[in-house]
Formats: sequence, structure tokens, C-alpha cells
Amino acid sequence: METSIRASRRRVARTRGALSGLLLMILGLWAALVPFIGPSFDLGYTPRPDSTWHWTAARGWLEVLPGAAAFLGGLLLLVSTSRAMTIFGGWLAALGGAWLVIGPALAPAIKLHPGQPDPSMGTNTRAATSVLFFFATGAVILFIASVALGRVSVLSLRDVRAAERRAETEEAQRQAALDAALADRRDRDGDGVPDADEAGRHAVDVDGRPTAITNVPPPADAHVQHQPVPQYAGHHYPAGQQPTGSNGQYQQQPGEYPTQAYPAAPPVGDDPQR
Repeated sequence: METSIRASRRRVARTRGALSGLLLMILGLWAALVPFIGPSFDLGYTPRPDSTWHWTAARGWLEVLPGAAAFLGGLLLLVSTSRAMTIFGGWLAALGGAWLVIGPALAPAIKLHPGQPDPSMGTNTRAATSVLFFFATGAVILFIASVALGRVSVLSLRDVRAAERRAETEEAQRQAALDAALADRRDRDGDGVPDADEAGRHAVDVDGRPTAITNVPPPADAHVQHQPVPQYAGHHYPAGQQPTGSNGQYQQQPGEYPTQAYPAAPPVGDDPQR
């Protein structure tokens, strides 16, 4: 459970900030493009309020920059599943909206001249132009970004359950990869049958008879031919040799056979049967 909670702190469901991200992208595009396409709808700021795509430094700093920030923040909220990235996107969009609201008031202090609505338009139209270009757009962006920040910052039970499912899936994939690697290691010849099973199969020798194949190694002394040691009674050992065995008998040396004493034959002349 603790592992799932730690994992859920780093990830968030993509649907959590999808709607907010989409709205922020639309509002960011509007804020960045309206000073250039506004004259087509009879909405424009001086200088040249009737000319489209007219670039000035004030428009770049006060409208294009905050609009781009809101668009990028909305994109991060829309596509990212990292909690840190979505929080960063929400703060970026919120800063863009705030700059749209306070930027025109701070323009003289930073030596920028955003202009004013077209003087030829009526009062209501000029007020609507100011609201649509800066204040209302910035306020809506700031509000949506704040809501998105609240949603992606909360650790819910849904996030914990999603983290548990991801952990189970990753563990299953890891176990499957280990099993596949172990199977490949056992089947070195690539015929689909583990080598351990092949070792127990039966082969056919030259005479056509089945012969079992075994992996049991032969004894270390299998090549030594043991010869029986003859046993004798009444051994006579070579002169100067003494019994050296554990039972008090003479220890036979390799290639040496003991000799047996036989009784001497009686002289021919002394044969009592003659």
C-alpha cells in the first residue's frame, strides 16, 4: 500500500486536466492572435487599428507572450501524466493570465506603449475591445488554471488504485521477460525444446538399437583395470621384507607376487616304500 501511494504521488490521470488544458489552449491562442486578427472584426488597438498582422514590441510582450504561456500550460495539462509537469503547466498558464490582467497597467513602467482602442469606435465598443484583448481573457485563464492546479494537486483514492494497477502490470511484464530469457537460455540450439529434455531422449546406435543418453559422468577411476590379488596361505616373502599391512601381514608391492614354500622331496634312496 505504501508503495502504491508513493507511486501515485508522481503520476496523475490524463483526464484529470484534459478539459482545463483544452480551454487554456483555446484562450491562449485567442490572447496571442487577437491583436493581429482583431481589425478583421472591427476590433483594434492603436497604432494602425485597422491593419491586421501589425507587429509591435508592446504586442509581443503584453499579448503574445502571456498567450503563449497559457497555450503551453494547457498543452502540458492535456497530454502529460506526470504530476510535476501538470502542476508546472497549471502555474505557467496562471502566470500568463495574471500578466494579461496587470500588464497594461505596468506597461508605462517598463516603457511599453500598448496603445488604446480605436478612437473612432463607440464607447461600448472600446470597452469591449479592452476586455476581450486583456482583462476578461486574462481573468478566465487565471480562473481555469487555478481550478486545474487544484485538481492535479489532490492525491485521490483513484490515483492510488491506478498506481496499483500499473505496478501489477509492470510486475507481470517483468516476470514474462524473465521467463522468456530463462527459456532461451535452456534452449540454446533454437529448436523449441529445452536442452534438459533433449539430454534424456533416446538415440539409435549403429546397430539400430535404442541407446539411452545420459549426462551422468563415469567414475574417475573407470579407466583403471583392477586385477584380483591372489591369496596364498603360508607366504614366504622376499628376504629383508617385513609385514607392513594394518593386519600385520606383508603389504604386497605392485607387480610382486609372494612365493609359497613347498616341502622338500625326500631322497630317492630313502624311499621307505621301496
